[in-house]
Amino acid sequence: MLDLHYLCKLIMMIEARNIVKRYGDLEVLRGVDLDIAQGEIVSIVGPSGAGKTTLLQIIGTLDMPQQGEVYYEGKNVLALKDKELAHFRNRNIGFVFQFHQLLPEFTMLENVAIPALLGGDNRTDAYQRAQRLLERMHLADRLNHKPSQLSGGECQRVAVARALMNSPKVILADEPSGSLDSQNKQELHQLFFELREELGQTFIIVTHDEGLAAQADRTLHMRDGMIVDQTIRDKKL
Repeated sequence: MLDLHYLCKLIMMIEARNIVKRYGDLEVLRGVDLDIAQGEIVSIVGPSGAGKTTLLQIIGTLDMPQQGEVYYEGKNVLALKDKELAHFRNRNIGFVFQFHQLLPEFTMLENVAIPALLGGDNRTDAYQRAQRLLERMHLADRLNHKPSQLSGGECQRVAVARALMNSPKVILADEPSGSLDSQNKQELHQLFFELREELGQTFIIVTHDEGLAAQADRTLHMRDGMIVDQTIRDKKL
């Protein structure tokens, strides 16, 4: 159940309404409602098959529901045409995946710059921003390395830098620490909270990691294609 007293104090960044997603006869999401406030870090937890990743993909406009609407700052983005939606996604949403999904043939600098280049930014400006982000991730000495030359933790920090490239308002992360060891997990989790403090991004994180979920301002619990409960920790707002 949503705590309306909590939510009414906040400025809404994302609102999802009655999201229904089916694959054939399988109903993966069964009328999900969701509200995410500006600057929140929200974790989504639940058993495998609960619909967590599907919900994240729809919020990120990577997939479309059979029914429902997704609003960013009051704008129904699922109503946009394909080209408009791609531009919106490029400029407003950053993605971090479990296995980083870096392009193996490109250097770290090139991988991070890709979102800006796809958005039509000047090449020189894009590479300068990418370098600053990699320096922020303590990877200044890895600019010209390729993914095969880096550790898993380093690759995931590069993926975070890529997600931040266009200064998006929202970062969506799907099991971002699932492939990392304990030390790299903790470093990545801490990085998310530092970025929220420094840059003000909103984070939605799908995770099975109880430690990461417990650090979030709010944890949404999913089961059988529905949000069935939530845990609120940030009482300062």
